Amino acid sequence: ALLGERLGDDLVHSVELDPVVARQAAEALAQSGYRPHLRVGDGEKPWPGLGLVDRLIATCALRYVPYALLRQVRPGGIVVAPQAREFWSGALVQLRVQDDGTAVGPFCGGATYMPMRSHRVPDLHDVQGKGRTRAAGLDPAQLLDLGFALYAGARLPGVRLIHKDTEEGVQVWATREDGAGATAATGEEVWQYGPGFLWEEIEQAWWEYESAGRPDAEQFGLTVTDRGQHVWLRDPSEVIGHARGRLARQAVRRSAG
Repeated sequence: ALLGERLGDDLVHSVELDPVVARQAAEALAQSGYRPHLRVGDGEKPWPGLGLVDRLIATCALRYVPYALLRQVRPGGIVVAPQAREFWSGALVQLRVQDDGTAVGPFCGGATYMPMRSHRVPDLHDVQGKGRTRAAGLDPAQLLDLGFALYAGARLPGVRLIHKDTEEGVQVWATREDGAGATAATGEEVWQYGPGFLWEEIEQAWWEYESAGRPDAEQFGLTVTDRGQHVWLRDPSEVIGHARGRLARQAVRRSAG
């Protein structure tokens, strides 16, 4: 309705996967005097026959930005999408489509939306093995900073983290698909499970983040190409590399070129 008011119905197109929800939305819009172009379909795919658009706004969270959607945005056009990052948080990204079809842009703070159906995953993986304890090297509440979530999500791909508030602070759970897991609560020891030392990897990522000056979320950005997407810090050339198996290496590498 807001876009229809600003731009006029003929310039607004919207797609909804659920036919019932789509019908309810169309009825509500019509009762308010708006009749934009509506269709039932998969929002992860381009709108057939629509041609290039100037703006694309996702109103559900995406685990990744589908490259096929970028192909329907004209060069110089803007894509705004909330991302459902695996490392607990949601973050809003604003991308500008380039002449070569890629898209680059900054994160613009937090945003929590219902994930697109095809992008939904369980909150945590199954963990393996008996638990073992160790002292926590940092307060788990520190992990809930959005800037760190973006950094750790890039450094530790596939690690999922959720949390809940407690009377003492917070408790977090982290898992990875290989069966590794860890849980920590404010003021308590860490419990780790499965192969490797997942909590140590998370702590290492935190110390790297601190050494980088604890950058806030707005200093991170995203680049999307036909080969995937990657997160960068402060400049698109400063890509944050994966840490798994090489924690001692430098966190941020300069991309070729």
